[in-house]
Amino acid sequence: MATSISSTTGSTSAGVSTDVYNRIQQTMAPQANAAAKLNASITKDQTKLSALGQLQSALANFQQIAASLSGNGLSTSAASSAKTVLTAASTGAAKAGTYAIDVKQLAQGQFLTSEEFAAGTDGKVGSGATTTVKIDFGSSDGKAFTTNGTASSKSVTIDSSNNTPEGIAAAFKAAGVDVSVVKGDNGKYSLSIAGQPGANNSMRISVSGDATLKNLLAYDTAGTQKLKQSTAAQDAILLVDGKEIKSASNSIKDSAIGGATLNLVAAGKSDVTITQSSSQIGDNLKAFVSAYNDLNAKMLKLQKGDLKSDTALNQAINQMSMLFKTGGGTVSVTKLAAIGLSQDKDGNLKVDDKKLQAALTADSSSVAKLFTTEDKRGLADLLSAKASSLTSTNSVLSKQTSLTTNEITSLTSKKASMTKALTAQANALAALYTAQAQTGAGSALNGLGGKGTGTLFDMLG
Repeated sequence: MATSISSTTGSTSAGVSTDVYNRIQQTMAPQANAAAKLNASITKDQTKLSALGQLQSALANFQQIAASLSGNGLSTSAASSAKTVLTAASTGAAKAGTYAIDVKQLAQGQFLTSEEFAAGTDGKVGSGATTTVKIDFGSSDGKAFTTNGTASSKSVTIDSSNNTPEGIAAAFKAAGVDVSVVKGDNGKYSLSIAGQPGANNSMRISVSGDATLKNLLAYDTAGTQKLKQSTAAQDAILLVDGKEIKSASNSIKDSAIGGATLNLVAAGKSDVTITQSSSQIGDNLKAFVSAYNDLNAKMLKLQKGDLKSDTALNQAINQMSMLFKTGGGTVSVTKLAAIGLSQDKDGNLKVDDKKLQAALTADSSSVAKLFTTEDKRGLADLLSAKASSLTSTNSVLSKQTSLTTNEITSLTSKKASMTKALTAQANALAALYTAQAQTGAGSALNGLGGKGTGTLFDMLG
């Protein structure tokens, strides 16, 4: 919040004398203090906003890990025999066993390319007349196009303000369609339009308006095809123990193997083995404990620093640790202690490995049920739900984040107005005091000694 008035040893048009500078500084001291307080408030709010963001991120990271242990995800794991074909992960109620997978084809999006432009990326295409480009989504058999009924059409407007290759690409992207400008080996440019994966995401593009753009962008499998299709939209197709599965995505959750996610990489064959064991339960519980301690460490750090006495943080700390103190759902504090799980004085979880292994050997199913159940009442289930609630739109954390953001906006606007007013006042005083000093009508020193240096309101930030 600095002004353009500066102190000099002389009295030139580039500045004011040291005496005048000191007199202005004394006169405007109260305003300078107010400006300093405003800057301090903005800095404080910015620090708080950053800390609230760190808390939200830490809660969200923990929630993802806790949620991954739901159902049988705590006690099962998935492995692929050919990771170059697919990878696999257990996400819940996957049944132990080996599944034969034969990936016939991957899901892919349609890929269309325009004719090359004579001009470069910033050259004009067409007359600039207002042109509407409509993109419909559906399926095509190469002869007819059928809209899929679930994806809304997109509309793009091209006119004199954006009728360059880069402008056209930007307009499509703003509408949610991926278009890029590509340079060929011959140095000329063309537009490439990439659709979403899945057979029902083929595109039909109709153009009304400028004739040049019609000849460039129109595409209909049953009609005009000015764009060239290099890749057709298609679903992933795979056989699971001989049963055909189709998917618009290459990440297939539950529909191929219940309780497991397959991430397809290439066509080919792979066996997916789902295993369930007590050792898997122990490993996953330790990962859960580690994730909780990471969250707790972040919350304690914020509590001692940028979010000291903060309502949202204190709520998160109290609610996340409450289950370990009082129990709830299927969670029993006594049973947690029996399997070797406890909290230290800082709220960190500790695992007695001997007790845990003994409990897993005696009854691994009971141990698993302490953490996750079908009705979502285990420790991991409840903590996942609690973390999700603490970061929801209506949570105290979200509301504080919104209020702090709005306050920063308001204070920043106030700072801009204050800077403008103080600069005008300082310039007016400079003119007045300089005139007084030159005519002898007033004292430029005004009882001050010493020399001023630097910009008048350096202290204002």
